[in-house]
Amino acid sequence: MQSTEYIDFRQYWLAIRRRWLPATAVFGFVVLLTSLNMLLQKPIYEAKGKLLIKKTDSVTSAITGENSAQKELSSVGSKSNPLSTEVELIRSAPVVRKTIATLNLELKPQEFLEHLRVQEIGGTDILEISYRSPDPKVAAIAVNQVMNLYLQNSILSNRYEAAADREFIVKQLPKTQANVHQAEVILRRFEEQNNVVDLEKESESAVEVIANLENQVSLAQAKLVDAESQSQVLRSKLGMNSQEAIAASSLSQSPGVQRALEEFQKVENELAIAQARFQESHPMVIELKSKRAFLENLLKGRVENILGYKQNLNGNSSIEDLKQQITANLVNLEAGRLGYTSQVSVLSNVLNTYKQRINALPRLKQRKGELEREVEAAQATYKTLLKRLEEIRVEENRAVGNARMVEDAQIPEDPIASNKVRNLALGNMVGILLAISIALVLDGLDTSIKTVKEAREVFGYILLGLIPVFGKSEKTTSRSGDTEQVASKILVRDAPRSPISEAYRMLQANLGFLSSDKELKVIVVTSSVPQEGKSTLCANLAVAIAQSERRVLLVDADMRQPSQHKIWNLLNQAGLSNVLVGKAELKTVIKKVMVNLHILTAGVTPPNPMAILKSQRMASLIEIFSSNYDFVIIDTPSLNIAADAPILGKMADGTLLVVRPGVVDSASAAAAQEFLKQSGQNVLGIVVNGAISNNKPYGYYSKEYYAEEDSMPLETVTSETRKNAGRS
Repeated sequence: MQSTEYIDFRQYWLAIRRRWLPATAVFGFVVLLTSLNMLLQKPIYEAKGKLLIKKTDSVTSAITGENSAQKELSSVGSKSNPLSTEVELIRSAPVVRKTIATLNLELKPQEFLEHLRVQEIGGTDILEISYRSPDPKVAAIAVNQVMNLYLQNSILSNRYEAAADREFIVKQLPKTQANVHQAEVILRRFEEQNNVVDLEKESESAVEVIANLENQVSLAQAKLVDAESQSQVLRSKLGMNSQEAIAASSLSQSPGVQRALEEFQKVENELAIAQARFQESHPMVIELKSKRAFLENLLKGRVENILGYKQNLNGNSSIEDLKQQITANLVNLEAGRLGYTSQVSVLSNVLNTYKQRINALPRLKQRKGELEREVEAAQATYKTLLKRLEEIRVEENRAVGNARMVEDAQIPEDPIASNKVRNLALGNMVGILLAISIALVLDGLDTSIKTVKEAREVFGYILLGLIPVFGKSEKTTSRSGDTEQVASKILVRDAPRSPISEAYRMLQANLGFLSSDKELKVIVVTSSVPQEGKSTLCANLAVAIAQSERRVLLVDADMRQPSQHKIWNLLNQAGLSNVLVGKAELKTVIKKVMVNLHILTAGVTPPNPMAILKSQRMASLIEIFSSNYDFVIIDTPSLNIAADAPILGKMADGTLLVVRPGVVDSASAAAAQEFLKQSGQNVLGIVVNGAISNNKPYGYYSKEYYAEEDSMPLETVTSETRKNAGRS
């Protein structure tokens, strides 16, 4: 079976009602303490002062050079509040300790902070500082002292920061100056190595020079082609190559060669004449041959000196054969061609040099720009540090705090409001919470069954009836019509129109509905533990059945502590025990107490009640009772006292279990349920006695033995016995 869990506030309310006495005591104690505390409180005075906070980030200003007129509050963390930081500085341990020492206060720093309050004034940069003390002078002096110490610390902190910035800059200046010098040297070396003066102008002039050189190369190449063409024509006419033509031209232009050549030709002519006239052996012929050989060697030597190589002279080497005019032209053309070739080569080399230079200009320009920027950056840093060094020196000499006093603390004349109403309300609230907590805790520690729902869940039997609680508040009306206190527990007889009487009649009806095929005539009534009111229930149930025109016998089978004779105000000199042992006749011990209702008391207490109840005589008596009466109710001891009830239950038509919330605990109830199950009892159901009626709490009986409780008149039920029963 699925069930929905929910919070039953009514159960909590009932728990508080059940534990109202300790809850009320706790509440009263808390309220009393609150009241005493309010009465013993001394008047408290509060002095207030104000500070205007203007915090500047000194590191940022030292680097960026911000104007002091533009200083604003700054913070390090993205979620931090500068004013909150200043609040913590004001409440810092050094400030508190110095204040305590200056004022000679016998307080610990934490105690001083409990009286010191620093808070922001919304929408402003102003902090309000207040201090509470029984002495108004101490309150004012403490506030002023805290503010003065904070201002002094602020000034010292700013001076320290300025000095630290100055030392930092002084250490950085030599390094920065060295960086400037190094950057300038690197730039100068770069310009010297790459012949860099003005790259922009150089780039423009290089373009013009390259165009001019390309024109000159084109003209020289054209002239070279023309000279080569003319030289080729002349060489074909002369039948010699350029080297030979040059050699011939060189020889024709040499005076030594020409004179030697003339002498040689002259000797040859003379040798030819002499050979014609004389024989070979003639001395003149021999002399001329010798002279010709000498001149020939001389001519060869001079030609070799001029040409640089040996030249065979033959008949074609004559000046006429050299064709001087053509040779001279060829030589001139060759000289021109060589000049043009050299000019083209030189111009091409220069052109390539300029092209390489102009291709390298972008890279050089980029590198030069980088070096110039490094120089500028180093110089800018150096100038900035020099400027900030002067500014920091000025700031260090004129350092002021980050705050100024807006309003000093004055000695308060009147104490602050004590908030008595608020403290009293707070005390009442705390008292209520503690009272509720105590009630719930005590109720939770109580393992007794407190509600009908718990009783049904523990036992698992059907619910046959709910008997409301009753006590001194219940009234009955006498035959004369006057209202008076109830004098007995037989309310069905004495108060037939009361809700409790109706509850017993409902129980009677439910018992009648149980007998579907067999009439229910004999029932055993028992309970888990004493004090659950089963004897009173038996008496009232018997009256309810008798009033329905049925003959009823109420048997008191509790031979240990019988109670029915006390309820009905009868003598117990003889009863059931006497009949069982044969000491009395049944007809003499059964007494009629009202129309249709007879009572059989327990009689004299035997030494072993269970033995005689378990006898065959008891079984025979029950058969006699069943045949002579319409309904028999047997009152038995509780299950945790003896096994009488299960023994008689096997002889009867069924067992009726009485459960009283607040009296029986869950452990006893579970044990009783297990006992009934193992003994094979026909449990008709449970009757909850002392149930809630009209939101009234359960009523409890005295903790005395159940027999005395069952016979107790209602006038003796007091609040103290209720409390004791609740604790049980």
